[in-house]
Amino acid sequence: MSKNAKRLIRTLICLAVFIPTVICKVILKNADDLIWLGCFSLIYLSASYDVLFKAVRNICRGKVFDENFLMTVASLGALVLGEYVEACAVILFYQVGECFQSYAVGKSRKSITALMDIRPDLARVLRDGNEEIVEPDEVSLGEIIVVKAGDKIPLDGEVIKGNCNLNVMALTGESKPLEVGVGDKVLSGTVCMDGQLYIKTEKEFYDSTVYKILDMVENASGKKAKVESFISVFSKYYTPIVVISALLLAIIPSIITFNWQVWTIRALTFLVVSCPCALVISVPLGFFGGIGGIGKRGVLIKGANYVERLAKANVFVLDKTGTLTKGEFSVVGVYPKEKREDILRYAYICESSSNHPLSKSIVKECKPFEFSGYEIREIAGKGIVASKNGEVILCGNESLLKDNGVSINYEKTQADLSKTLVYTSINGVFLGVIVLSDTVREDATVAIESLKKSGAKIYMLTGDGKESAKAVANTVGIENYYSNLLPQDKMEKLEEIISRKNKNDVVCFVGDGINDAPAIMRADVGVSMGGIGTDSAIEASDAVLMHDNLTSLISAKRHCKKTMAIVRQNIVFALAVKFSALILSAFGIGGMWYAVFADVGVSVLAILNSIRTLK
Repeated sequence: MSKNAKRLIRTLICLAVFIPTVICKVILKNADDLIWLGCFSLIYLSASYDVLFKAVRNICRGKVFDENFLMTVASLGALVLGEYVEACAVILFYQVGECFQSYAVGKSRKSITALMDIRPDLARVLRDGNEEIVEPDEVSLGEIIVVKAGDKIPLDGEVIKGNCNLNVMALTGESKPLEVGVGDKVLSGTVCMDGQLYIKTEKEFYDSTVYKILDMVENASGKKAKVESFISVFSKYYTPIVVISALLLAIIPSIITFNWQVWTIRALTFLVVSCPCALVISVPLGFFGGIGGIGKRGVLIKGANYVERLAKANVFVLDKTGTLTKGEFSVVGVYPKEKREDILRYAYICESSSNHPLSKSIVKECKPFEFSGYEIREIAGKGIVASKNGEVILCGNESLLKDNGVSINYEKTQADLSKTLVYTSINGVFLGVIVLSDTVREDATVAIESLKKSGAKIYMLTGDGKESAKAVANTVGIENYYSNLLPQDKMEKLEEIISRKNKNDVVCFVGDGINDAPAIMRADVGVSMGGIGTDSAIEASDAVLMHDNLTSLISAKRHCKKTMAIVRQNIVFALAVKFSALILSAFGIGGMWYAVFADVGVSVLAILNSIRTLK
């Protein structure tokens, strides 16, 4: 039985004894007061011993001004002053409220725990021909692991044998199973639904996708939004002020009127009202629930401060390749055709060791062969140089060949202007050109249209040529775009956009999380596309779109705005009730019952409101 359930049962038993005791007190008016003191004290201690213990413990730890202290002083004070019924009623009502509060918080945490329940418990590793069951962090890089139906994949790797359907919902929010087979990359945290896989590990556990996601979520609470930080500071100074105010309320009017009991009761009521737990609990819970709710849609946000920023984001700067386009280039032509085999052979030597999307697409088109001894040098924004024993192969854009004195003998067609051209040469002699084409994401146009309707300014940055950039920009509906940008040029353009923004503007950069890491980190809020397999995505970005879908960014922004609205509702509601109740209690209006509602009732309502962020 849970701790909260035990507390609820104890409170209900005390309540069941309290009600007939109150009835007996009303009927037996002439009974000795000591009898009622004994009866109600027993009920009070049974219901409140955990609150009293926490109050004493926190005082010993130097944490004096918390809700346990305020509730203890108020309820014990009422008991000492002979207000037995009110003292017990206050503590019982408080305990019932705490049970509801714990239930609400627990429900929120369970929802997020279920969402993040992707940590693998074990790994089946092949060693000396036998399967050994070990902890995932005991598996070394390059070892072979076996994943059976129902198992979570414990480490990132490549399938070398078998096939199955993977449940990827925990990572991407996508309910449709993903079919994988030999040669496919698989990520830790996904679940094998059928079949059996043999996977060669490519990352150790502490570098794997599942570990980095869990680490990101666990540390999210440490990054507070401005609203959350304000509440923490507010509570720090607010509680001591109201305690001092309560003391003054008890002493000064009593000296003037000589009615110590009336003003002490008012001061105790004032203390009950003053407890700031509605704000202290509901505001962080609102952000916590918001992060969980957004996570269900396949968008991971690192902290409350980024929820606040994404909600306000109104200037969007987007990379082209891999963000607005799929980044899956395919070779659509090799010219001159009679030199196709030679061009692709030399291109393979240059591109086979690169992770650039263009390189991968070219390598797919080539026939693999063994080669060695070449020194490979990648020049950012231009291409690759391979050299061996005086032989120099160039494979890259027009600038690379011109910088090395190679004369390009190829006449571009109108169709080539919106495509990507990779030129090749050997020993200063032009060989030919490889023509590649990328495709625009199906959801990009819808996402851009939605952002424009919200009044956002949109920019596109790309290293591609002007015609290629223009074609994509026209397709998705972006008027402001910059082409032919090297990585450092992208940063300069982003700095220029940031320098031109208004005071309240928030700049969001959306990139593929690999080459755009500096820009992602520089923007007010950085978002990575397709980041589930890349280290830089999770490390550099503030939010990760887990399933390469730009419309999920729109959904996340909308959910962030809803979260901020709910947080503000809680703040306004709690402060309005608190301050009105403080004023009324100071004038003796409302009494202890109203005071408890102003404390516990408001907390429960605010917390229940916060849970809406999960929906």
